[in-house]
Amino acid sequence: MLPTLQVGPFAIPVSPMIILIGLWVGLTLAERNAPRYGVNANDLYNLMFIALVAGVVGARLAYVARYPAIFASSPISAFSTNPDLLDPWGGIAVGLIAALIYGQRKKISLWPLLDAITPGLALLWVTFGFSHLASGSAFGMPTDLPWGIELWGAIRQPTQVYEIFAALVILGTVWPGSRITIGRPSGGAFLFFSACTAGARLFLEAFHGDSVILVGGIRSTQVIAWVILAISLWGLVKMNESRRGPLKNTDEQIQQEIDRIKDEWEAK
Repeated sequence: MLPTLQVGPFAIPVSPMIILIGLWVGLTLAERNAPRYGVNANDLYNLMFIALVAGVVGARLAYVARYPAIFASSPISAFSTNPDLLDPWGGIAVGLIAALIYGQRKKISLWPLLDAITPGLALLWVTFGFSHLASGSAFGMPTDLPWGIELWGAIRQPTQVYEIFAALVILGTVWPGSRITIGRPSGGAFLFFSACTAGARLFLEAFHGDSVILVGGIRSTQVIAWVILAISLWGLVKMNESRRGPLKNTDEQIQQEIDRIKDEWEAK
């Protein structure tokens, strides 16, 4: 673990710094990948920037709304740089709304946009793994395995390392120009990434020691992962079905053309 980095008199929190670097690199990658999908790079950059700013503000406001008593005595705390005072789901909701509004005004097609940002999202997931490793969050259950790591007073599953490895594999499959991304209909790369990420999260969650347990021992994160996985796979199946329709018609046209040529040849 490396929660802080001491640079002279300054103690820099490593986990937020890693995430910020991941956001910057991921945004740059998405911007360069945009023309491949017919998306204007400037529009994509502006949309992501607006979504990021709105998401951070929304996450803080949502946290303040959830715990008003904390900020009633010290309102200035609402402007704290502490990332623990953010509500992730509130930030995601506000960020998505801001992105949808901007995208609608700029008339940006949704599926090409999602395909364009997919490599950036995959890279961001890698940085999440490193940020968890630095802070010690998302830790694993106690284990006797020889590759366990000592964390929070016990030898635990290195779930952060598992997460990094899975994210790197998925990043390699959705990297711009990879076989997975070539020839897919619009939205295919994003849905493939979503399915792989949800599937990996579903599997890795079983090793976590900090999961929120619902009724019957069901983990809340796994429920969310199942929903995302089902929606993504359904979307991929529908895309393949719609794609096979034109291909079938094309095959029939080719066969008709072959038969026509044969008839002409026999007539000669």
